[in-house]
Amino acid sequence: MARLSAATYTFPQMGTDLQFAVSRIASINPATGEVLGELDCAGPTEVRAAVARARVAQIEWNAWGIRSRVKILRHFQGILLTRKHEVARRITQEAGKPYVESLLTEVMVVLDAARFLIENAFSILREQKLPHGNPALKAKAGRILHEPYGVIGIISPWNYPFSIPATEVMSALVAGNAVILKPSELTPLIALELQSLLREAGVPDDVFQVLPGEGPTGAALVKSAIDKLVFTGSVATGRRIALTAAERLLPVVLELGGKDPMLVLDDADLDVASSAAVWGAFVNAGQACLSVERCYVHQKLYAPFVEACADKARKLRVGNGMDAATEIGPMISEQQVRVVESHVDDARSRGARVLAGGTRLRELGPTFFAPTVLADVDHRMRVMREETFGPVLPITSFCDDAEAVRLANDSEYGLAASVWTRDRARGESMARQIQAGTVMVNDVLSCFSISEAPHGGVKASGLGRSHGRWGLEEMVRVKYLDSDLMPRMKKVWWFGYGGEFTLEMEGFLDLLYARPLREKMKAAVRSARAVWRRKL
Repeated sequence: MARLSAATYTFPQMGTDLQFAVSRIASINPATGEVLGELDCAGPTEVRAAVARARVAQIEWNAWGIRSRVKILRHFQGILLTRKHEVARRITQEAGKPYVESLLTEVMVVLDAARFLIENAFSILREQKLPHGNPALKAKAGRILHEPYGVIGIISPWNYPFSIPATEVMSALVAGNAVILKPSELTPLIALELQSLLREAGVPDDVFQVLPGEGPTGAALVKSAIDKLVFTGSVATGRRIALTAAERLLPVVLELGGKDPMLVLDDADLDVASSAAVWGAFVNAGQACLSVERCYVHQKLYAPFVEACADKARKLRVGNGMDAATEIGPMISEQQVRVVESHVDDARSRGARVLAGGTRLRELGPTFFAPTVLADVDHRMRVMREETFGPVLPITSFCDDAEAVRLANDSEYGLAASVWTRDRARGESMARQIQAGTVMVNDVLSCFSISEAPHGGVKASGLGRSHGRWGLEEMVRVKYLDSDLMPRMKKVWWFGYGGEFTLEMEGFLDLLYARPLREKMKAAVRSARAVWRRKL
């Protein structure tokens, strides 16, 4: 977590002028309360200066070419692999998650994202021929070019403070952009670690810059002269950013969280599915946009399923993430704990049963919350409507597949979902009916680790995609280049219209698109004279 050591600012709306006097933020270990470091906040003047430097540096960076930038990524990958221990340790200290999760859900994800870009960036972004299907335009050579936007701003969250920004930064850089990263004020140190690693790998200083700060720093970045913005965070902030960006048609990618449903069908393996629900709801203390935040179980399995989940939740070891035995670390801040408490209290007051957890673990510290299993929840409860972002697994039942799909789609969010069944065809059929950017059959969350797969949602879960070729294509403008192969010939469709030309063009359309061969032959005769007609 972070706190301001000396700061005042007013920031009524994203679109208003900023009054900015924030001086420093402190990065604090959420498990121990230890101050890990203090940093100066970047104000509007610093943001504008950084963007200006990036714009100058980007020109030469782009001129290096994709192959040279790929070599730097390969070097970065090697450095990160060598230093995986210290990077994972830093993540755990600053974000609280168990060390092994820092390795697997952060460091490994970045290593594999680098692998994907090393293997595929050139083939995806290289100049490509574009064939023309229209016979009238065959005397042209078409090419597709992928050009960097220029300077891309990235505002990243605290829950995955290394893997989320790193995958986006690498895609932007390899495409030839300069990048300004504004990390969460709760986890700025690991962003600076990323900056250090990339610079050691060969990325020029002004091509990738990290600007620590709170909300006003991010707002200043949105209002600056960047060419595109990638934001991961809350729906409320995402909407404000979209409004500000719309004023000057700034392109944006918005990943705005989720309320991901898990559907357990009547033929699912109860032991496997319950273990998946527990891990999917409680990994990173439930602070993941892909967490299982709603669990729907067929009524035939409901009673044993909720008991299995409660039993497994009670066995989870909660503590400091640096302890190898720890499975659930602290939450990022007391503020986030209070959100979780309010959701649990609301559900309890409306009739939900608390089968495990439901309270803070104050003996461990103010940010620890017990893994909580709620049964008999419904959609009147906040825990089933709003993003909880904490270690809570709410479970309810359904009667048939149609009801399960209806319940899954009854949400403003649409990031990801999962279906659990022994029948793959049945699971995939249901997956096609669920409104989400990703649906997994018999797995949860691991989609984020699949570098080839796009990550992003529908509805209030955001716009655009990261990861894979789709995430890479978000970092470039597409340009079409067309060269005519007969430059000394006037085109048939140029001026010099008249009645005969109209008839000739009607015949030409028949020649191109009529199906009977006899009609095509007649049309060829009618339209041929257009080639030699007199043109202006």
